[in-house]
Amino acid sequence: MFEMKDEYLVGIEMIDEEHRKLFEIAERTYQLLHNDYLSDKYDNISDILQELKDYTIEHFRHEEEYMEKIQYKRMFTQKMQHRAFIQKLEEYSSWNLDRSQDDVIQDIFKFLTDWLTKHIYESDKLIGEAEEKEED
Repeated sequence: MFEMKDEYLVGIEMIDEEHRKLFEIAERTYQLLHNDYLSDKYDNISDILQELKDYTIEHFRHEEEYMEKIQYKRMFTQKMQHRAFIQKLEEYSSWNLDRSQDDVIQDIFKFLTDWLTKHIYESDKLIGEAEEKEED
């Protein structure tokens, strides 16, 4: 089971809520990986990739608008990380999903969970810290 832990809270309610949704998508990816009752997961993989892409584009827009609002100094780096994430999702969308589907799902799950935990912990938490400094 994969879920958002308190250590990944950045302290900005909107961003934390959107991160929770991304963790929920990661959990559904995990559940799909371990679903032995589906022999063909092509449509499920496509749906997850599309939802993930659509939602992250929206989330990144919200996050970037927030960073602009507080004049966050590391915004350019964040934007570059966001673009790289979307590019990786587009790369997955171009894969042949008929090959070993569990391998594809495993790869997506690993990429997503690694990126979520690392990006939130190392980058997004700094936005919350910058906001706290502004309030002081």
